[in-house]
Amino acid sequence: MKNFSASNLLLALALPCSVLAAAVAAAMPPASSSDVLSTTPLKVERLDPAANKIIPAGAKLEKVATGFEWVEGPIWSKGRLYFATIHKNGIAEWTPGKGVTTLLHPSGYLGSAPFHGPEPGSNGMTLDARGRLTVAGHAQRDVYRLESMSPKAQITILADSYKGKRLNSPNDLVYKTDGSLYFTDPPYGLETQSDNDPKKQLKVNGVYRLAHALTQKPGSAPDHAALELVSTDFTRPNGIAFSPDEKYLYVNNSEPKKFWMRYRVMPDGTLADGKVICDATSDTRPGAPDGMKVDVDGNIYSAAPGGVWILSPEGKHLATIDMPEKTANVAWGGPDNKTLYIAASTSIYRVHLNIKGVPVKGAR
Repeated sequence: MKNFSASNLLLALALPCSVLAAAVAAAMPPASSSDVLSTTPLKVERLDPAANKIIPAGAKLEKVATGFEWVEGPIWSKGRLYFATIHKNGIAEWTPGKGVTTLLHPSGYLGSAPFHGPEPGSNGMTLDARGRLTVAGHAQRDVYRLESMSPKAQITILADSYKGKRLNSPNDLVYKTDGSLYFTDPPYGLETQSDNDPKKQLKVNGVYRLAHALTQKPGSAPDHAALELVSTDFTRPNGIAFSPDEKYLYVNNSEPKKFWMRYRVMPDGTLADGKVICDATSDTRPGAPDGMKVDVDGNIYSAAPGGVWILSPEGKHLATIDMPEKTANVAWGGPDNKTLYIAASTSIYRVHLNIKGVPVKGAR
């Protein structure tokens, strides 16, 4: 139990022995006394002059946390970074100057029987307009909300099924300012991660919209009638983000084809005029289109082959931030919202850029 923090121990005393054992196995790496574990020159492929406005000369890549298997879903809130440790079935909290602790475990799979797949934990995360953490439950096969930033927070299930059939494994999610929630639902949180998984009930790997997610009462049951399937254009839908003005929704596909699509968002929240704006299928470097965010000018920052691709709003490939590890997702943070945090395999990295990211709805 050498890496099991005091706060986790207090929580664990209230848990059954079987859950306690799992929590000990999933303990986070020890906190670091420094914000930065290592610093290296940022490697950048500048493919368009527009990249110079975004990425400063002499930029550095800083590693701020490490010791994981596969980190995902970073989100900045009130001076802290939260991220998913999928293989360890947890949500971690990184505080500058203090390091890493565990916010929640388990965060995904809740069953008593062993989970035989590679990704038992939660995945993407975002904040609603009230600052509440909303989580793609992934192996839990739902979308849920924490009513406070506490290991003992009340949990509200927002979505878990569509037309009577269980969701596959919600992957990433984003709120619109009207309080509706959009999310992707590939099968990566199932044990086999395949369309033939015996527990997969839906034929599609869809993109969904949940109207009035913001106003669902804490602890209430999901409003199944409010969940809409808004796209079936993907084999493996993954990252999702709105343009700054919310006129467009971007969704990417991880495999077998690697591409980004842009949709017009209609007044009723449905999607129209879907168009592939960038295709990376021929790029054989490690990684695929995954989590993504946008900046105030509408440029897209997405996990992709080789690291983080920066695309114009129309999909032009402006630059690639070359990463030393396979990249999963990104988030804006820092006091001026110009710091891009990058979740990449074993570690959390950051790079300070010249441009601000679009704030997540409840971030401060």
